[in-house]
Amino acid sequence: MKKSGNHGFFDHLGSDLPASLVVFLVAVPLCLGIALASGAPLFSGIIAGIVGGIVVALISKSQLGVSGPAAGLAVIVLTAIGDMGSFENFLAAVVIAGIFQILLGIFKTGVFAYYLPSSVIKGMLSGIGVIIILKQIPHAFGYDADPEGDMDFFQPDGHNTFSELFYAWENITPGALVISVVGLAILILWEQPIIKKFSFSKILNGPLLAVATGIGLNLFFEGNEYFSLHGDHVVNIPVNESLNDFLGQFTSPNFAVLANKKTYVVALTIAIIASIETLLSVEAADKMDPERRITPTNRELIAQGIGNSISGLIGGLPVTQVIVRSSANVQSGGKTRASAFFHGVMLLVCVVAIPHILNLIPLASLAAVLLVVGYKLVKPAIFKAMYKTGHSQFYSYIVTIVAIVLTDLLTGIGLGLAVAMVFILWNNFKTPYHFDPDEIKEGEPIKIDLSEDVSFLNKAGFIKTFGLIPENSHVIIDATRNKDIHWDVLEVIDDFKINAKSKGIKLELVGFKNENSDNVVEELESVVK
Repeated sequence: MKKSGNHGFFDHLGSDLPASLVVFLVAVPLCLGIALASGAPLFSGIIAGIVGGIVVALISKSQLGVSGPAAGLAVIVLTAIGDMGSFENFLAAVVIAGIFQILLGIFKTGVFAYYLPSSVIKGMLSGIGVIIILKQIPHAFGYDADPEGDMDFFQPDGHNTFSELFYAWENITPGALVISVVGLAILILWEQPIIKKFSFSKILNGPLLAVATGIGLNLFFEGNEYFSLHGDHVVNIPVNESLNDFLGQFTSPNFAVLANKKTYVVALTIAIIASIETLLSVEAADKMDPERRITPTNRELIAQGIGNSISGLIGGLPVTQVIVRSSANVQSGGKTRASAFFHGVMLLVCVVAIPHILNLIPLASLAAVLLVVGYKLVKPAIFKAMYKTGHSQFYSYIVTIVAIVLTDLLTGIGLGLAVAMVFILWNNFKTPYHFDPDEIKEGEPIKIDLSEDVSFLNKAGFIKTFGLIPENSHVIIDATRNKDIHWDVLEVIDDFKINAKSKGIKLELVGFKNENSDNVVEELESVVK
């Protein structure tokens, strides 16, 4: 029997393949929508999805993260293509951005991710959940003016996230509404214990059945004046008549612009923003991982950099790890990075072999799938659990959610961090614990003594320390002198407690005065799975 955290690439295909299919269905419209919002050729989004799935997944060590074109870069890409004069010129900047990311990984800047407060990360997940719900309601109603993948408050169609709901209400497409309601009913039914008792529910998952039913209803409604769907209500992948037509959609960068200083400014901008979004998604995906595996962040930056350079070389958009696809992967039962890899393979095979079938998929069916994904990220139990962690945690959590919904991902994270910093700087900073790896002696317990105050800024130190502890050790974490320990550090200890079992480590906790701390952490983690 394999130990937790040491899974082989093909060890869990029974879970990874169904999850990869769900991620594939979610990724197709997102790739196209982000390309549309970026002012780039539609196929460039598909290329980025294929590269993010196949190339990045093979190099990365992120077990549940899924990479592809990112909505957060859409405005930057749109502006950069205009400033650089052509899409081919822009591609050269994407190649250079990938090289910059590789250097960021080599110089070990990925440690930034460990300094993100847990309240902000959970606020990011819940904020994304709220945005997914608000953005997918119009698609569920059959109003598809805003492209799939747009996550910003102010939209390319001239509306904002809230005003779009009113326009959708006034422009309902009956056929799309029927498809989305039927899809939601199937997905909700598939979550019920009575259905899970049947073996067929493990073979035929809910999202696949919802999408297949949507295709069937779309064909059934054809020719019906009232219920039929139009071209903008379904997936719209470019259809090729031959292999040469398919290969003709790949675009080469114009490296003549390497002599232009503007190319490096655009490249550096893409590299920094893409790296920040990736690190945020890595931290969030690790939090959703039931096994609490920790992604090597510097390795992830290198993987993303290689992916971006390859994507730019063949005509694709910039890639990052993306939380929407990663969330769908986790919720669909993905176990290893094989699920991300096979979603990329499916993208490649399907756009070559069966684009006509993909173009029958109603956006309303995919909206139903994403509405369920969004709800699981923001269900009321999460708010209740966060409230129990204390005012400082809850306030930064709420501010992050509201700011993300009303602005964009990076601005929301920045405001959430600012609130968290105000609370944490209110306390005095002291040495959080004593631990010297050179003092480890075989056969003797490893003792880690906590100081009076331990803040979230000490999170990276604890993660590093726990990584130095050898297998089959006896570890004592002594909090006898501790008066205040931040929830982020409690979560790191809780994650170590789970991970220690697979390494044969005996963990003993001494002197933790707040007896409810473990219970709150366990409740918090149970509702976000």
